[in-house]
Amino acid sequence: MVIILTGSIICPILMLYLKNRSKKFQIAFNAIAAISAVIFGVIAAVSIRQVLIDDTVFMTAIHSVFLNPFFLITGAYIGLFTIYRLLILTLDER
Repeated sequence: MVIILTGSIICPILMLYLKNRSKKFQIAFNAIAAISAVIFGVIAAVSIRQVLIDDTVFMTAIHSVFLNPFFLITGAYIGLFTIYRLLILTLDER
């Protein structure tokens, strides 16, 4: 729990620092976020589609999506990227 909380604070700050050092990092972070969003959405859609095709109990079967490492990794990056973008927004409003 502590590792996740610490990483959720440190990673976006590190991303902000790298963005300020080079425009290439900003482009890379945005590109990775776009790719992650597509992968995340496709995995979620395919999982829901499979539940509907199999006619299984939705609330039970859909949780198997959490066993997919690509879903977890892309979701984690989207979360970190969101905090990073909120930091940028906050600093711009000063």
